[in-house]
Amino acid sequence: MNFGALLATFAIVIPAELPDKTMITCIVMSSRHRAMPVWLGGAAALILQAGVAVIAGRLLALLPATPLHAVVATLFIAGAAYLILLPEREQTSTSEALVEEEEEREEAKEEAAGAASSPWRPLFTTFSIVALAEFGDITQIVIANLTARYHAPLAVFLGASAAFVLVSGIGVLGGRTIIRVVPLSVVRRISGVILLGLGIYTIVELL
Repeated sequence: MNFGALLATFAIVIPAELPDKTMITCIVMSSRHRAMPVWLGGAAALILQAGVAVIAGRLLALLPATPLHAVVATLFIAGAAYLILLPEREQTSTSEALVEEEEEREEAKEEAAGAASSPWRPLFTTFSIVALAEFGDITQIVIANLTARYHAPLAVFLGASAAFVLVSGIGVLGGRTIIRVVPLSVVRRISGVILLGLGIYTIVELL
C-alpha cells in the first residue's frame, strides 16, 4: 500500500470537493430531510465516482511518460482555472436546481403510484443528484490524474473515498455554518492554487 499516495489524495481531494456542487447538494438536501440518509446517499455516489475516476486514471497511465505528464499538467491547470474563475454562485444555483428537479420527479412518481413517501427517498435522491453532478467533475479529473501519477490505484481510491465521506458529512452536518465562516469563494481559490501548483510541478518534471 502506497500510504504517501493515499494521504496526498486525501489532502488534495478535500479542498477540491469542499466548494463543489456535491457539498452544496448535501447542504440543501439535509435542510429538508434527515441527515443520515442524505449522508449515505452522497457518500455512496461519490465512492462510485471515485472508482470510475481511478479506472480512467489507469487508462491514462498507459500513455508514454512525456505525453502522460503533459496531459496531467494540462488537466491540473485547467482544473485550477475552473476553480479560480467560475463564480461559486453558479455552483449553488445549479445544485439547488438539481435538487428541486429530482425532488419533484420523485414526488410525482409516488403520487402516480398512490404510495406514501418512502423513508429511503432522501438517500436515493441524494445518490442520483450527486452521481450525476460528479460525473466528469473537476474532482474526478484530479483523482484520475493522481492515479496516473502515483500508479497506486487502490491507495488513491481509498484516499479519495475517505475524503468524499468526510466532505459529504461536513456538508450534511455543518455545511451552512462553515460557508458562513469561510466563504466558498475563498475555498475555491485555495483549491485552485493547489491544483495550479501541481500542474506547474508536473511541467517542471518534464524539463
